[in-house]
Amino acid sequence: MSVSLTELEQKKAHAKPKTKGSGRWKLILTNYDLYLLLVPGLVVLFLFKYAPMYGIIIAFQDFNIFDGFAGSKWVGLDQFEKLIHSEEFYQVFMNTLLISVYKLVLLFPIPIIIALFLNEVRKAFFKKTIQTIIFLPHFLSWVIISGLFINILSPSGGLVNNMIQWFGGTPISFFLDNQYFRSVVVFTAGWKESGWNAIIFIAAIAGIEQEQYEAASIDGAGRIRQMLHITLPGIMPTIILILILRMGYLLEAGTEQILTMYNSVVYQSGDVIGTFVYRQGLGQQDYSFSTAVGLFNSVVGFILIIAGNELSKKLIKRSIW
Repeated sequence: MSVSLTELEQKKAHAKPKTKGSGRWKLILTNYDLYLLLVPGLVVLFLFKYAPMYGIIIAFQDFNIFDGFAGSKWVGLDQFEKLIHSEEFYQVFMNTLLISVYKLVLLFPIPIIIALFLNEVRKAFFKKTIQTIIFLPHFLSWVIISGLFINILSPSGGLVNNMIQWFGGTPISFFLDNQYFRSVVVFTAGWKESGWNAIIFIAAIAGIEQEQYEAASIDGAGRIRQMLHITLPGIMPTIILILILRMGYLLEAGTEQILTMYNSVVYQSGDVIGTFVYRQGLGQQDYSFSTAVGLFNSVVGFILIIAGNELSKKLIKRSIW
């Protein structure tokens, strides 16, 4: 029995519209086993990321470890006023900014270049060998790397200073000279992480359709032109995303790295916000001031991420999030 078009339209008109909420719950119930897998991760996230945020109130107290949160005196924004007027913090902030900007400007392009050129290597054995060599330093701890470079750059018997003396120069105390310490920090960070950071861009390149390269090859485009006009634009969204994430950590500057390398002689050029918080909080037991510094660092990082996302809208015409 055939149904007329008018009857179908009447049925649709009287049908109960599906709400977004009911559709969402139906999806959750249908895939409940997958959502259950999220529970352990969410619990860990809450316990170790959100629950400790309660400690932020220390920044607004004159905190005493024996009095605890409830018994410590509230001082409002006094710790932040102390932070703003602290000449030592100003120097620490400038050190952090300089080291972070150096790392961003000098080291950020290196993994992209590595990924682009590795993609052009056609012999699988040679390609895997290079990848293994440049990935290995990532798996070494900063303690090991610091010891390695302290020996290499030692003014008495170090490989670099032996070469400087061989050319008629004077040995340099790289780890005891404010003029060279930042350069050592940036160089060692690049040596350790550049190969590992290239993995993301290598994966992004693998997702580019091979038909584009074949079409470009038929049109007479060489390897360099294919790299510039296919590979690089193809991974541009990934580059922008990683850049935004790096901007969020702009004031991090590599606390663990610097803690293993620096000493009181190079505080002037090497003391960053992370090491400053460590010295103030654990060294001088000034928990309130160190928490205020850490909170300031986090707020600035959050602002930088939001600004970076807005910038991405103009660069790639859409939001990353």
